[in-house]
Order: sequence, then structure tokens, then C-alpha cells
Amino acid sequence: MRIMGLDYGSKTIGVAISDPLGLTAQGVEIIRREEENKLRKSLRRIEELVKQYEVEELVLGFPKNMNNTIGERAEKSLQLKETLERRLGLPVVMWDERLTTVEANRTLMESGVRRENRGKYVDMIAAVFILQGYLDAKANPGTL
Repeated sequence: MRIMGLDYGSKTIGVAISDPLGLTAQGVEIIRREEENKLRKSLRRIEELVKQYEVEELVLGFPKNMNNTIGERAEKSLQLKETLERRLGLPVVMWDERLTTVEANRTLMESGVRRENRGKYVDMIAAVFILQGYLDAKANPGTL
């Protein structure tokens, strides 16, 4: 069973996929969005990837504020969750994504990726961190 991780942003959606055993997450791509309020092409691409990788569950980053409140970005993520569940008929788990972008940037910096090139990869790497966090917690049920 494969699981897809998504890092949903205003301009991009980072995508990661688990291996068939659900142990590791790998970055797949970054879906570039033309306009924040238009999701049609992005949803179509997510649907294609779900079919291609035979995904059975999705994990969507939930960008809570540092004080654990839900802001505008988190509300948009909840709306996307509903849309994905309706369109794909698959469960979508919300996963706390606080600091994943910071962690992704740090990883890219430590890997020697130049500052001007980090933006090309950061959302996909953040999706990997979101999905890997979920997979690790799922492997250790006491932490969920």
C-alpha cells in the first residue's frame, strides 16, 4: 500500500510517495500552481499520480500556527482535504507540518544546494518530511 504526502502552498504543491511497504518517503515532484484559487489542474495531476502509484491514502500537511491555533493557510488545507476526499474517494490524514519547510531548507543548505536553487526543491522535500513523519508514527502506534 502506497501513501502520498502533500505539502500544500499558495503557489506549489510538494508531492512525496511512500515505498510499497510504507517505510520510506521519496520526493516525486512539485506541482506549480498558476493561481492560488484555481486548483483544477493541480487536482488532475494529483489524481494522475494517485493512479500511477496506486495510492490508497493521502497525508496532507496541516500548517498550524506555532501556538497551535488554526490560521488562514490551515483553513485552506482543510478545504483541500474535503475536496481530495470527495474527488478521489480516499482517506486524507491531516499531519502537523510546523517547521517542515525550515527543516527542508536546512537539509538543502547542508547538501550544498545554492540559495537561489532551494526554492525549486523545498516544497517537495517538505512533503517528504510530512510523509516520513506520518510513516514513522504509524510504525510506532504509541506516538500517533
